[in-house]
Amino acid sequence: MQREVVVVSGVRTAIGKFGGSLKHLPPTELGALVMREALSRASVSGGEVGHVGFGNVIASR
Repeated sequence: MQREVVVVSGVRTAIGKFGGSLKHLPPTELGALVMREALSRASVSGGEVGHVGFGNVIASR
């Protein structure tokens, strides 16, 4: 089975400091925000996406 892999967009969250203004947002909410923006920039609907990769350096909770 051959698969087609396409990278359509990359988006990141704002850079902040540990314990700063983003401390109350869990990584899942930040991920959802950047995913919506990546889909918007690429003009792709969520239903067209088969897999998404995320990275998280420091878990806040």
